[in-house]
Amino acid sequence: MKLDLLVLAVHPDDAELGCSGTLLNEVNKGKKVGIIDFTRGELGSRGSAEIRDEEAKKAAEILKLSVRENLKFRDGFFKNDEEHQLKIIEKIRKYKPDVVITNALHDRHPDHGRAGDLANDALFLSGLRRIETFDEEGNPQEPHRPRLVLQMIQDRYIQPDIVVDVTNTWEQKLESIRAYSSQFFSSEYEGENEPQTYISSPQFMKYIEARAMEYGKNIGAEYGEGFTCRRLLGVKSISDIL
Repeated sequence: MKLDLLVLAVHPDDAELGCSGTLLNEVNKGKKVGIIDFTRGELGSRGSAEIRDEEAKKAAEILKLSVRENLKFRDGFFKNDEEHQLKIIEKIRKYKPDVVITNALHDRHPDHGRAGDLANDALFLSGLRRIETFDEEGNPQEPHRPRLVLQMIQDRYIQPDIVVDVTNTWEQKLESIRAYSSQFFSSEYEGENEPQTYISSPQFMKYIEARAMEYGKNIGAEYGEGFTCRRLLGVKSISDIL
């Protein structure tokens, strides 16, 4: 299956927090969208890998994803090396996305920046024909490199290169985040004996909304999601700019 947009994110819930409004925009246009999580988030202070597996499935249904996979890299200890790059290259060549969104290249959580670098390196290498990879049936894969790679903006504020209006998909975005009830504030989660964390407080969801409102204000929208890009972005017509 060819995807129009693929997210390469290190933890289940990264995509929901950083770019799910944008994903829903594309799904609503009939585009095929997928997420590949690198780890199961097993080092998280709350919940468990098994719980987060189920939460990711629930979020995928809310987002109407065509694909969601998990590479099961070691949370916290994966490396940007040949072994990990090749596994990502196989997925890039399998789904041949036109657009890829990755983790922020610099952030509070060290996994985010490392995963962003890993994804960007794999995306470049995926376009080199002398790197050989094979599909599940053992057939050689063709090189592929997406036409656009963006990085989501996560905990730390980063000046975006582009902001996407997600006003119409904001409530669904929140629903997809709340699917991770073990991680974020939820009156329904039964893990009352687990430690409170930075992201499990009610204030954290207010922070998410405030950031989106700030980005939205700058483009004349109620809510926005910001992204960075390593190369210069261009448009065919000046009238395409809000």
